[in-house]
Amino acid sequence: MRVYIGLGSNLDNPQTQIKTAIDDIAQLAQTTLVQTSSLYKSPPMGPQDQPDYINAVVCVDTHLSAHALLDALQAIEQSHGRIRKRHWGERTLDLDILLFADQVINDERLNVPHPGISDRPFVLYPLAEIAPDVNIPQRGNIKQLQKTCPPEGLDKVENSAL
Repeated sequence: MRVYIGLGSNLDNPQTQIKTAIDDIAQLAQTTLVQTSSLYKSPPMGPQDQPDYINAVVCVDTHLSAHALLDALQAIEQSHGRIRKRHWGERTLDLDILLFADQVINDERLNVPHPGISDRPFVLYPLAEIAPDVNIPQRGNIKQLQKTCPPEGLDKVENSAL
């Protein structure tokens, strides 16, 4: 399955958190890292009394189920000291399954495509960088979605290493 994962961090050296998380994802069983976007800096989406975020998107091919991948990603978050203090608050690491092949999943643990995929520049633009022709189930082509989601406040801080 071709899967896209969003990464975000704004605590404890966010660039290092993201790079380490990418390495951790690359080590997952039955999973191959295919591509990594550049790193982007973005203002916080929630409470404004927190640092800016560093964001990226990675593409992986996996034989894991969506829920097994979610469990693995949550374990990576925990290994990075993730604590949920407040909704949309600061965090050492946030990993979200954005797309899981062309599947639509809506249950108590997982929503795919990710609910914010089409209206968050810090997700949409890194995703478009590595998947410029992707169609997002129930939402449409990424190029069309970018037309209604300007990259306001989004700055590329480091080009992709892959």
